[in-house]
Amino acid sequence: MKHPKNSALVSVIKFIPLIVFAILVIAFKLDLLIAAPIATFTAVAVYMILYGTSFEHAFEQGVAATRKIVLIFFILMFAYGVAECFMATGVGAAVILIALRLGVTARTVAPIAILVTCVLSIGTGSSWGTFAACAPIFLWLNHLVGGDAILTICAIAGGSCFGDNIGMISDVTVLSCGLQDVKIIDRIKHQLVWSIGCLVIALVIFFLAGQHLPNEQGNFQEAINQIPPEAITALEQERASAVELLEQVNHGVPYYMVVPMLVVIVLSFFGLHTMICLGAGMVSSLVLGLFAGTITLHKWLTVLLLPSFQSAGESVIVMMIWVAAFGGVMNAMNAFDPLSRGVVRMSKTPHGLLGWCGVICLVGNAALADEAAQVATISPIVRELVEKNIETDSEADAYPLRLRLATFTSSMGIYGSQLIPWHCFPVFFATVVNAVYPMFDSPITPMQIISRNYLGFLFVGTLLLLTFTGWDRFVPGLALPKNMRLKKKAAEPASET
Repeated sequence: MKHPKNSALVSVIKFIPLIVFAILVIAFKLDLLIAAPIATFTAVAVYMILYGTSFEHAFEQGVAATRKIVLIFFILMFAYGVAECFMATGVGAAVILIALRLGVTARTVAPIAILVTCVLSIGTGSSWGTFAACAPIFLWLNHLVGGDAILTICAIAGGSCFGDNIGMISDVTVLSCGLQDVKIIDRIKHQLVWSIGCLVIALVIFFLAGQHLPNEQGNFQEAINQIPPEAITALEQERASAVELLEQVNHGVPYYMVVPMLVVIVLSFFGLHTMICLGAGMVSSLVLGLFAGTITLHKWLTVLLLPSFQSAGESVIVMMIWVAAFGGVMNAMNAFDPLSRGVVRMSKTPHGLLGWCGVICLVGNAALADEAAQVATISPIVRELVEKNIETDSEADAYPLRLRLATFTSSMGIYGSQLIPWHCFPVFFATVVNAVYPMFDSPITPMQIISRNYLGFLFVGTLLLLTFTGWDRFVPGLALPKNMRLKKKAAEPASET
């Protein structure tokens, strides 16, 4: 097999598949299930031309990458099952009801909205489902008490993604940890204090931003009753499970339905395998749901688990296979070498190199306009970049570096997406808001949702700042090994295939 000479032209040619991928997703707005295969075959064609090899050999580079993430697919099916169970059996509704019973005013509707969505997103693992379920409740409640609608929308948007960033059952969390070979619970512990800190600061900002508003309490059931039928119809088309959750909130569910969510969290902190934790969540939601009358065994098996496993297999898993294959071929031909070499030259310290890895994740998310595609494509790049240029005294010391990379790919994917106007996250949020709350003079735009998404800015900004400066050592759990150092003679960021 021939090896192409390094040149500016060869580097540009190697980058063509990524350009094609970005154009298909951003300009033509193709679904990843279509865009990823096209981009993969483009990468295979470029590999064949540059290396003078067969299709079988070129495509094998992508297949090899997918073999490394097979376990992730099993976890994803369980994660989708838990999410569907928690949305349908009353777990999500119980979380919302407990929070709303505290009473809501115009001054507190945004802070309470972000708290509720944070907890609900952790429990359901669905940012889109959480936003779709909570937006109608809190927007019409905000309307009743005379609150700031944009402020409330931004609070819901930020909180809805909290579980994707730190929870156990989000596809992005599972994928980011799997590609860095770290345990999900270890990554949660790594970023727990920092994440809670960002949330507390965001709560203070949202609370202070609403202090000029009225202080009369509103009734959440009245708010739900005010939602027009056409808004419910539109919501059902966007996220059908959110409509069922709204009905449960309106009619009420026992508060003990929050227990399945606590079971998952507690078991995970005891260090049990992720699939055991998720399985316990599904089973406990069935048992308590039977007592509460929200579910039957037949419905649990055929209406919740079966469709959720099918959904994971038909869309997310297939998409991840293609995206992982694309990343495998791109990495096999060292397409990102110029970028990696530039990062190495700019980095004077290990923290600087890691900080630039975070920037690469953010740029990759903007280029691909999809957080899962960014995680699958960029994860191998930043991992190899760190492993070839930072050394420690032992594997135990190197493990926190991979935890940071998993945090980067997830956080820059999830919360970075909320700061990118063309990304699918703010576009979806704007679509839901305009469907369920048609009270604005003109349709809400993604830029308006970005404008006051304080939690998103905090997550992205503080993680980069703490990493570049080394101030992460002052945050419990987030600190990196003191003995890490740049290799005296930095190796090439990637080796020839």
